[in-house]
Amino acid sequence: MIIQKTEAEVALMKQSAMLVSKTLTEVAKMLKPGVTTLEIDRLCGTFVRDHKAIPSFLNYRGYPFNICASVNDVVVHGFPNNTGLRDGDLVSIDMGVILNGWHGDHAYSFIIGEADEAVLQLVRVTKESLYKGIEKAVANNRVGDIAFAIQDHTERRHGYGVVRELVGHGLGRSLHEDPQVPNYGKRGNGPRLKENIVLAIEPMINMGTKDVYTEDDGWTVRTRDGKPSCHFEHDVCVKRNKALILSDYSIIEAEEKANPNLNTSYYNAVSLAV
Repeated sequence: MIIQKTEAEVALMKQSAMLVSKTLTEVAKMLKPGVTTLEIDRLCGTFVRDHKAIPSFLNYRGYPFNICASVNDVVVHGFPNNTGLRDGDLVSIDMGVILNGWHGDHAYSFIIGEADEAVLQLVRVTKESLYKGIEKAVANNRVGDIAFAIQDHTERRHGYGVVRELVGHGLGRSLHEDPQVPNYGKRGNGPRLKENIVLAIEPMINMGTKDVYTEDDGWTVRTRDGKPSCHFEHDVCVKRNKALILSDYSIIEAEEKANPNLNTSYYNAVSLAV
């Protein structure tokens, strides 16, 4: 069942989404070579609890950490560990919170230090595709319109692999609600979007093949060809004329640009479209 929220509920969900954004902003401040994803996990767990909220990933269906930390060829659900990040790593941090009974859930990908042009391009195009999908999150459109916009920009225009096994989703009092929001599909297909549905739109885009596999831990998803994957996610409320983005990348981006250990040259990456 697809659940429409009241305006008051949307306002509460914005608070949850903003706490995720603020936590990811703290991550942007600390990232550098040598930092471990387990240190990031501890920071995020502490920051969320200090703000009177609960990390919503921890113990969700048995998941054992506060965040998902996916490095290079890990698409999603990477376990934080004690391995130090290295120059050139592509790191996606995905996390959620429960605040006042409502979930926030989004993700941001960072580049540590120097990276080759192909990685810069992957990050830029994936981030662009998120906003192209959000443009279609308006009342009376269909889920397939979001999916097509993401797939068209990443797969058709740039030749990337769009992961099929993992999708975006509705969000509310539960971490995962209807509808599912794939990153591939046909315009005009899928459930119709109604005002005040809240969606977690999250392109998961591979540099190479779309094919993935899950490790023996039952969680970590990697690209089949070992090439990098990129993941961005926003919390979005469907409105009549223009989607309302509940999360805020601007505060993350400000710290990303201020951190000399992070590479933001992808903002101006030269197109390598195929």
